[in-house]
Amino acid sequence: MQGRVLIIAGSDPSGGAGIQADIKTVTALGGYAATAITAITVQNTNGVSAVHAVPAEVIAAQIKAVMEDIGADVIKVGMIGNVATADVVFAMAKDYPDLPLVLDPVLVATSGDALADDGVAAIIKENLAGLSAVITPNTSEATALTGIDVTDRDTKVAAGEALVALGAKAALVKGGHLTGDTVEDALITSDGARIFSNPRIETNSTHGTGCTLASAIASGLAQDMALQSAVKRAIDYVHVAIKTAPGFGSGSGPLNHGHPLEKN
Repeated sequence: MQGRVLIIAGSDPSGGAGIQADIKTVTALGGYAATAITAITVQNTNGVSAVHAVPAEVIAAQIKAVMEDIGADVIKVGMIGNVATADVVFAMAKDYPDLPLVLDPVLVATSGDALADDGVAAIIKENLAGLSAVITPNTSEATALTGIDVTDRDTKVAAGEALVALGAKAALVKGGHLTGDTVEDALITSDGARIFSNPRIETNSTHGTGCTLASAIASGLAQDMALQSAVKRAIDYVHVAIKTAPGFGSGSGPLNHGHPLEKN
């Protein structure tokens, strides 16, 4: 077991996204997962019916309890939910400036249900993005954060460049929500852009893909992998997890987080 990841995110009782997907991912990739839960959601593969925020002081206490004892090599932030939680996360990030922050700017669930109050996107843009080692928006989130209508490779790169201009060391703008036979994810750093391409898998099993990808990247960084290597392994891991998904649920089903890893 190598690499400690503190995950700050919401809970998904159906197990496909959120904290549950994060823990499965980090464990599958050989890391150690600790958590601070920001919200209790009521959801399944068909959608989100309720969100119950954890009080900000309880979130802060969870983070403190982990960091004073287990510690972390990387911090992964997923669902923030409201402005009070965003303020806690911002304060935490400033307290641990030497730890890489992987920020998945969760604004809307795969089902289309909102997972963040008004104001969260602004705090992500104005505060948290600039503290991130890598931010991993999907096309809709990238549009919300940058104002760029992300529809193709060029606009993915442009949105990523805009996020890097805000201070993020890197931005991975994901292409899974677009159409076409190929899924292209654009990784942008100050050195330029790299495009990762995979054939699109026609499936409904896409619940929690964003959570899973960000936690897989966090695992790689916690294991001292270079960013591009961590991103490539994470994308490959998610691709196989989708391809071998168990087919559970009647809506957007969960991935196969426990698939055997190929030895390189």
